Amino acid sequence: QVQFVESGGGPVQAGGSLRLSCTAPATFNYLSMGWFRQAPGKEREFVAALSHSHRGIAYGDSVKGRFTISRDNAKNMMYLQMNNLKPEDTAVYYCAAKRPRTVDSVYKTQAEYEYWGQGTQVTVSS
Repeated sequence: QVQFVESGGGPVQAGGSLRLSCTAPATFNYLSMGWFRQAPGKEREFVAALSHSHRGIAYGDSVKGRFTISRDNAKNMMYLQMNNLKPEDTAVYYCAAKRPRTVDSVYKTQAEYEYWGQGTQVTVSS
């Protein structure tokens, strides 16, 4: 079974920062990856995505200017640096991955992704 594992979530006060990590299986070395989040009672929401080449990148409107997505292909790792966190950022954050059409392809809808992690909880208190 393919496993993508998120880590780095936890409680934080408003205005603080967290860095989420996603570990991809070593057998996958050509992926487009992204982050989604889901708050209680809400639909899963696109957060950010980054292509295998690093040239394709996209952010959800609610996190632009505060969150930064990055990846280290040599380590099979993806990251989400979250700054200036707000209570409305409270959610379970999911790592997602897809075998892309091109090295520059990014994907912003959850239906396009093939693989998902189990999620990591981020709780921002005011």
